[in-house]
Amino acid sequence: MGSGVAAGAGGMLPAQEAAKLYHTNYVRNSRAIGVLWAIFTICFAIVNVVCFFQPYWIGDGVDTPQAGYFGLFHFCTGSGFSRELNCHGSFTDFSSLPSGAFKAASFFIGLSMMLIIACIVCFILFFFCNTATVYKICAWMQLSSAACLVLGCMIYPDGWDATEVKRMCGEKTDKYTLGACSIRWAYILAIIGILDALILSFLAFVLGNRQDSLLAEELNPATHNILWGNAGTCGILFCLSVRRTAAFIALCDHWVLMVSFILTVILKCNICFS
Repeated sequence: MGSGVAAGAGGMLPAQEAAKLYHTNYVRNSRAIGVLWAIFTICFAIVNVVCFFQPYWIGDGVDTPQAGYFGLFHFCTGSGFSRELNCHGSFTDFSSLPSGAFKAASFFIGLSMMLIIACIVCFILFFFCNTATVYKICAWMQLSSAACLVLGCMIYPDGWDATEVKRMCGEKTDKYTLGACSIRWAYILAIIGILDALILSFLAFVLGNRQDSLLAEELNPATHNILWGNAGTCGILFCLSVRRTAAFIALCDHWVLMVSFILTVILKCNICFS
């Protein structure tokens, strides 16, 4: 009987080895996901800049009286007798924008762009500050950037009743009604960017909380002694409990991170082919 118990104990990982294995997997996976999160954050910043500067939010259609297209602060329109376009508008000159809604949308999309750029600059803090704190700072910046994108995309259609827009899209054009015109790729890209920013911020919060959990375990003497104690003292049942608990926590964390990663990859693929 005693030999059977000893053989069973020999076939199991001691508590110390189980804790070390989980710790090693945690550090490796967190670093890999953190690098991917940083890369996708840079990609999102590029998308945000493109959405802000490109004037292809709405454009002419088959039945529009005039040719042209509108962005946030730059627009080009022609006449019914010529396809030559006259371009107007500048972000530095708000008086040139055809609608107050376009001005507000330009402000919020520009603020979103500045927030995500500031988030990338904050990557330098990883070398000087607590990793969990930096992740959470970046997460709040990304969440704020997503909120600004939402406001910009919701406010922008409120300016479709401007005289310049009606001249291009027809008299049926009104607020949140585009008439004969159509939505162009930059507007769609901005909407996709909202979901992208939300997933990135969620991923940053998860990474930050995992860093907090690891730090708490390292600083708490009681937890440290339990996880790294002598397996013979803990007993066989406790070794099994630690091993299964560590495996369950690792599985849950990995699934959360993997789902966030897969959704981010899908969004990036949609952006590339849009």
